[in-house]
Amino acid sequence: MYRIERTQVLPISLEEAWAFFSSPQNLAKITPKELGFVVHGNVPEVMYPGLFIEYTVSPLLGIPMRWVTEITHVREGSYFVDEQRVGPYSIWHHEHFFETVPGGVKMTDIVHYQVPLGLLGRLVHPWLVRPKLEQIFSYRWAANERIFGTL
Repeated sequence: MYRIERTQVLPISLEEAWAFFSSPQNLAKITPKELGFVVHGNVPEVMYPGLFIEYTVSPLLGIPMRWVTEITHVREGSYFVDEQRVGPYSIWHHEHFFETVPGGVKMTDIVHYQVPLGLLGRLVHPWLVRPKLEQIFSYRWAANERIFGTL
């Protein structure tokens, strides 16, 4: 099992952060264009536990993949969790936490994941999977600052 944790502070209110980041429609705004990220179907503005969201994403060589996540936990204004049900990982558990801090809101992403394909997956993880995930989270960090500014 692998883990990524990122924390970012933005100069916005908790309410503004929650409204933006808990809306599935906004995920494409903070995802690198080269991933070809597309949300399918009608997704509500407000997420809730049990909500399934289907995407197409092309993380490798432009090959489209189906990714389905379920929103498993929501505490309004505090945190939500999405878990992959169909997609490229054996396990994907992504926690999103929000906290008011002086000057804005602190957001923490914690992802626990496991790659498929046993030994082969573990061999390619450090030079293919992990760098790609780090690149995506770095892009999101920069996109959040472009959209909301910095402290």
